[in-house]
Amino acid sequence: MSDPAAKAPPPDKFFPVSWDQFHRDARALAWRLNGAGPFDALIAITRGGLVAAAVVARELGIRVIDTACVASYDHQSQGSLTVLKEIAPDVIRRGKSVLIVDDLVDTGATAKVVRALCPGAHFATVYAKPMGRPMVDTFITEVSQDTWIFLPWDTALAFQPPIRDGAA
Repeated sequence: MSDPAAKAPPPDKFFPVSWDQFHRDARALAWRLNGAGPFDALIAITRGGLVAAAVVARELGIRVIDTACVASYDHQSQGSLTVLKEIAPDVIRRGKSVLIVDDLVDTGATAKVVRALCPGAHFATVYAKPMGRPMVDTFITEVSQDTWIFLPWDTALAFQPPIRDGAA
């Protein structure tokens, strides 16, 4: 197993995700998780995990929702981790009936910190990169470590030149 805290290489590839695609992928995550529960509480890792967590909570009928607020990214690089808000103790005490949801796992550094806060929980992400995969229990789509995922809340519609004209 690779060290989840190791620094990821800079992205060579880009994977833009639309709102429709993200919604479909988050619902697919809920479908996959449906047999893994039951879960009676959900922890969304902010900010990226909020949208996926809302979809999963709706699909699985989970009403107790908390957040783990961890900052690690600017718009294109991962820096040091800071826990801005911890998980409520009454949620942590639920142990294995807790589901942690994030949009993606990259190096695994955020997942490692949140797992330490709630060690018995089931950890799920929509997207997973190889360095972070060992830190999650369930995910939908794996992307290469050198791919930057542009999630719909981080992008706007704009012209893209054709690939033949040098677009990535």
